[in-house]
Amino acid sequence: MPDNFDEAMLDIYRKADRELGIKFKNFLDKIVTLGALNAAKHFLSDSLQSGFTTLWERRRLDLTMEALVIRPEWAHLFTERELDEARKRLRDHGWSDAVKAAG
Repeated sequence: MPDNFDEAMLDIYRKADRELGIKFKNFLDKIVTLGALNAAKHFLSDSLQSGFTTLWERRRLDLTMEALVIRPEWAHLFTERELDEARKRLRDHGWSDAVKAAG
């Protein structure tokens, strides 16, 4: 597991590329221009991104930024409102792990 949030965000980008053959250019561009934490906060404050939908269609919500930010090691970086938004998106798309992480 990466030991900083920047690496963790890049790791899910790399896994989507390596395991699914998907390059989420907008995701990577935001990380590069805003930094990983600000990029995640930006995505959480905006409408659901097409990348999330693509990963949901592929049954890989584990590779979403939302799944990453609710992990205990990163949750402290986000407000309750941001965490609630991430959990809601995951729950709304049937990911039961989001319910466990809501705790």
